[in-house]
Amino acid sequence: MKSPWWKQGVIYQIYVRSFADSNGDGIGDLAGITAHLDYLKSAAPESLDVDAIWLTPFYNGPDRDFGYDVSDYRSVSPIYGSMEDFDRLLSEAHKRGIRVIIDFVPNHTSDEHPWFVESRASLNNPKRNWYIWRDGRGDGLPNNWRAASGGPAWRFDPKSGQYFYHAFFDFQPDLNWRNPEVKAAIMGDMRFWLEKGIDGFRLDLINYLLEDKDFRDNNFTAAGWYMGCFQDSQYTRDLPDTHRVIAEFRRMLGEFSDRMMVGEIVSYPWEESAAAEYTNQHELHLAFNMEMLAVVSFGSQGFRRVVERFERKCPEDGWPAYSLSNHDVPRHLGRLAGYIIYGRRADAEEKGKVLATMLLTLRGTPFMYYGEELGMTNRWFSRKDIRDPLGKKFWPLYQGRDSSRTPMLWEKGPGAGFTTGRPWLPLDPKAEHLCVAMAAARPDSLLNHYRKVIRLRRECPALAVGDFQSLNGPEEAFIYRRTFEGQQILVALNFAAKRISTNLALSGRVLHSNRRSEERISGDLALAPLEALVALEKE
Repeated sequence: MKSPWWKQGVIYQIYVRSFADSNGDGIGDLAGITAHLDYLKSAAPESLDVDAIWLTPFYNGPDRDFGYDVSDYRSVSPIYGSMEDFDRLLSEAHKRGIRVIIDFVPNHTSDEHPWFVESRASLNNPKRNWYIWRDGRGDGLPNNWRAASGGPAWRFDPKSGQYFYHAFFDFQPDLNWRNPEVKAAIMGDMRFWLEKGIDGFRLDLINYLLEDKDFRDNNFTAAGWYMGCFQDSQYTRDLPDTHRVIAEFRRMLGEFSDRMMVGEIVSYPWEESAAAEYTNQHELHLAFNMEMLAVVSFGSQGFRRVVERFERKCPEDGWPAYSLSNHDVPRHLGRLAGYIIYGRRADAEEKGKVLATMLLTLRGTPFMYYGEELGMTNRWFSRKDIRDPLGKKFWPLYQGRDSSRTPMLWEKGPGAGFTTGRPWLPLDPKAEHLCVAMAAARPDSLLNHYRKVIRLRRECPALAVGDFQSLNGPEEAFIYRRTFEGQQILVALNFAAKRISTNLALSGRVLHSNRRSEERISGDLALAPLEALVALEKE
């Protein structure tokens, strides 16, 4: 039986605001994405050849959290274009064989959503119970719950004398998913997009969907230093009832052909991810393993531990999903490969090739983040340039998420081909060296490495959908085997800047390497510094 597209394919995340600006206002938009679809997939050999794109939110809203504060789920914000622009993007993407996944935010709305405006209007408003309202305890808060953005998860509303709950920012009140009317309304909004023809959803903060109905205090934990929480999330995340709601989403998607859901399963750096518990034939098709994003040093063992742990926990009907970067964390070349503010280490691009090969050859669906194929990295922002509310809150100790959201680098010159106006965030200072035009012209560039490995993945079923076996080797290496219906492929990744020898005897054909040109290997396998090798052991 043929594997579904979301198992075989490579998915490319587009931060809509930063990909391509079509009207010169400095902000990326839907029409800009449409104009660059051939870069992502076309008949031309120079296309990236991805299978799907994931678009971050483009709905109407105040845009205080850049799309994740929604005031109308069935709309397109004028900032990003019109519904006609979306329809054209969807049509043109489908013509090229590109699936379209849209970001959907079911956990909370903007405080300017008409539902919340009604809810806070009075204690007896029909929509009061659409959100989570509580009285304080004595002179204090309803309980000790903390927001993921830092501080208490409760905001006082002077007009009604009650507090409302917000798992993230205080302008993003959480919906009450124990209210059947809320469930019906949100699922109706999801159905709207499914009927339009979108191919799937990325579900934001999905494991925060329901909270403890008795509002019990979370437990203190010294490990919970993140944003000053100092508590676990026992009563605010990963509740059994959340799984039941997701199962209802899955049944609805089953009414449509070939659709999928990938969920953001939030975990903190000190925790093991619960993602494997959500990916199965009854719930999410895919669930992001956030542990991969928490690896902060360039080395084989951190990644190996993450992959092997997920493989052990993943059910038979589950499927891994991996990413190295996204819009909420610093880009991986900045975290892992030694890029610095105004320059880069000489070996950073070769480290990027090792990481790219790993991402694209592990068992699971790879999610690329726009610009990672160029080597885009993070930058430091002055206080006046910060746009992210997290960055404004914690600067200079924390830059926020702006560093990973700088505009896409298309060509040399002012605006880097992203805009003819002033970009909403300053460009990467290495724009001229990293842009698509420069990278495409250099055969050994990181961009061309991504293209080669994506095509190799497409040509080899074992890399796309095969089984995974982790192999023993030197501490500096991550070595594994992928097998499918007689095809056997070895992937050997040397994370060290030195030559290493393995205890593996190999007789096979080299399919890809960034460090060697020979076509065959026979005998003991040795790896060049920072070599990413893919070899066919058995046809």
